[in-house]
Parts: sequence; C-alpha cells; structure tokens
Amino acid sequence: MNRQEPAFRRELRLFDATMLVVGSMIGSGIFIVSADMSRMLGAPGYLLLAWVLTGLLTLAAALSYGELAALFPRAGGQYVYLREAYSPLVGFLYGWALFLVIQTGSIAAVAVAFAKFTAVLVPWFSESNILAQVAGLRINAGQLLAILSIVVLTVLNLRGIRVGKLVQDTFTVTKTAALFGLILLGLTIGLNGESIARNWSSAWEAQRLVEHAGGWHAEPLTGLALLSALGAAMVGSLFASDAWNNITFAAAEVVEPQRTVPRSMALGVLLVTGLYILANVAYLAILPLRGDPNGSTVWERGLQFALHDRVGAAAAEAMFGSWGAALMALLIMISTFGCNNGLILAGARVYYAMARDGLFFQSAARLNRHAVPGVALVLQAVWASILCLSGRYSDLLDYIIVAVLLFYVATIAGIFVLRWKMPDAERPYRAPGYPVVPLLYILAAGAIALDLLVVKPRYAGAGLILVASGIPVYFLWQWWKKQRGKQWS
Repeated sequence: MNRQEPAFRRELRLFDATMLVVGSMIGSGIFIVSADMSRMLGAPGYLLLAWVLTGLLTLAAALSYGELAALFPRAGGQYVYLREAYSPLVGFLYGWALFLVIQTGSIAAVAVAFAKFTAVLVPWFSESNILAQVAGLRINAGQLLAILSIVVLTVLNLRGIRVGKLVQDTFTVTKTAALFGLILLGLTIGLNGESIARNWSSAWEAQRLVEHAGGWHAEPLTGLALLSALGAAMVGSLFASDAWNNITFAAAEVVEPQRTVPRSMALGVLLVTGLYILANVAYLAILPLRGDPNGSTVWERGLQFALHDRVGAAAAEAMFGSWGAALMALLIMISTFGCNNGLILAGARVYYAMARDGLFFQSAARLNRHAVPGVALVLQAVWASILCLSGRYSDLLDYIIVAVLLFYVATIAGIFVLRWKMPDAERPYRAPGYPVVPLLYILAAGAIALDLLVVKPRYAGAGLILVASGIPVYFLWQWWKKQRGKQWS
C-alpha cells in the first residue's frame, strides 16, 4: 500500500503572513546603511528623501505583486511568476541567482551581523578570535556562531510551519516594539537642539564625501550628479527594505492566499516604511548628519562617521551612554535572528518549486513528515554556511543588486505579459493603478539599475555575468533530466 505524499498545510493567517513580511525586511540594515548614505548625499533632506522614495517604490512593487500572488497562489512565488510570464529558463535564472547569492548570501550576511553584535555582549565571539586554520582559510568564533544560528533556525523550520511561524511571530513582534520604542525615545528624551539646528541649516545642501590621500573631501552635488548620487545611495535603503516578497514563496501555506498574500505585503511594507523613515528622523534629532572622522565622541563623528557605520548604536550611546551600545546590540541580535528565520523559511519553498519542475535536485521536491521541504532547507543551510566561511557574501550581494532590480522589473512587467497571454484567467486581486503604478515602478527601478551600471560598472557587470552563468546550467539540467528519463523508459 503506497503512503500518501505529505502536502503543504495552510497555517499562515493574515497576522502571520504580515509578520513574515515585516520580520524578513527588518534585519540590521536600518541600523547601519544610513551612515554610507549620509556620506554619499551629505544632506539630511536628501537622506530622508531617499528613504521616502524607497518606501514608495517598494509599496508600488508590493501592490503590483499582489495580482501575481492572487493569480498563482503556489509555492515558489516570484520563480513561478517569471516562469509563467516568460519561460522556464527565465524562472530558472531567478531561482539560480536566489540559491547562489540572493537568498543564501542574505542569510549569511544576516547571520554574520547577528554574530558581530553578539560579540559586543560576549567578546569571545569576536571575529578576531581565530579558532582554526584549514587550507589557508581562517575560521573565527563569529563565523562559528553565524553558522550555528543558521543550523538552529533550519532545525526549527524542519519541525513544520507551525514552529516556523511561532518563531517568526515572536521575534517580529519583539523587534518591532523595540524599534518603535527606540524611535519614541529618540524623538523625546534624545532630542538634541544643536543637532537639529545643524541638520536643518544644511538640509538640502547636498555634497558627496570622497576619500582621497588619506582624508575625506566634500564635493557639492547638483543636477545630474545629485540624481546619480541619490540613485546610488538608495542601494542601501533598497537592501534594507528588501525581502518583502518572501511571503509569496510560501503562498501554498497561506490561508486564503488570493486575499491574504496581497494584503500582507501591503500592510508589511507600509509598517516597515513608516518605521524606517521615523528611525532616520530620530537619528537626525539625536546626532548631526555631518561629522568629523577623527571626532572623539559620537556627536562629533555624526551619522557620516558613526563607528563601524553603526548609526543605531551611536544614537543609543548618545541617549544612554556606554550601556546604550549593549542595548542596541541586543536589539539587533533579536532583529537579525528573526529576520533570518523568515529568509530560511521562505527561500526553501522556491527550491522545492524548481525541483518539482525538474530544475533542481530531485530530492528537494519532497516534503518531510512535517509537511515542509526538508531537503531544500538543508541544502540552503549548507550553502549559506559555506558563504559564511568564505567571507565573500558581502561582495556577492554588491554584485547582484542590479540583477535583483532587473528581476523585480521583469516580474512586474510580467503583469502586462500575463494580461495579454491569459486575458480570461480569474484575477481575484488586480494591481491598483494599473497600468500607471506598475509602469512607474518599472521606469524608476530600471533607472536605478542603469545608474548603478554607470556608477559601479564593475560590480553591476559581474552580477549580470553571475546570473548569466545559470544559462549553461539550465541546459545541462535539462539534458540530465532527459538522460534520466531514458534510463527509466
């Protein structure tokens, strides 16, 4: 008697789905990226404008994705949308980039961030604590903790969607409340009149800091140079706002996905965008944006030269003194741990969908006894752990940003394609403002991608080559699938 194959269990309701969106978006970025953005823009007004534009862009994408999520409420999300709109090859290239860098690289980066901030409280986990050297590769305590965190979260998610959503809900509620509390304190007891005066007086005087001959030099920004700098600076805010689409990967486990997935993306993006903008307002109320790299205090260093770019820690130290850094480290530990749970939970569903199409290891196409893709979860954990050890995840994420934007553009363009290819398909949810809103996103994200190709051609070009490397892999996989079919015929 054949045992029935396990099926996904619909356990994620609107609150759970929204917590997955929020939890996957809020990692360590909001506490760090504003430093580099401040050096690139040099003016509080343009820093806030970059975050506002990022929020609007992300919301436009989320609202547009809602139509695709309602049309294809299956495991795999964006991979499925690209496959259906264009071809299996395009879908595979996205899945290939997701496994190789986008998802696994993000998991590695977030895990290492978790370890770095744990080291603030427990110095033994410092990156300088070298535990072993293998074939010239140095393994430090921080890397070990990062890998351990990935393993723990993977094991928890192997226990089923109920365990995964419990971890997600708990950590997301905790970190959202803590971030809101930090913002509230920053806008009340943390207010610094001198910081506000300095920031207000130079609110729209944009200037880029360039490191040259051992020092920093300010270059005024106007016209096209300002637009170019704004687009390049938004890389930081876009990365901090990414992963909002992860809920689409797990659509097969969502209750009433046609309604719940679009609503959760819109609610999650609105909540996170509001928190991010308010957090930057709080930073600017506590510290001046412009600072001195040789400053002896957090106030003198400003946002631009916060130690190790840890803007959140600098703001906390300005409010609470020396123990403020420990408080912020604890908040970021909670934030990154919860963020990685969402990334780990969602990512495996894409590899499961690819395997079902014969485009990934066939063992990844099966669900375990807890109705989750166990093999896909393990493979993801192994590769993310290797990236932790390699230390190359940060470079890879820099390389892939243009490809990520282009995949988003292609996916939203897929709405137009699918309305033409499938005019009579049932669409429980339609993209609001169609065709204007999706088209505006395509133009804006496309312009940022083009800007990065000009501003950072080495990184952007390498990223596109990395994605293109999936083309021969796709055809090799197709050939292998045919060979296996011949063996069993």
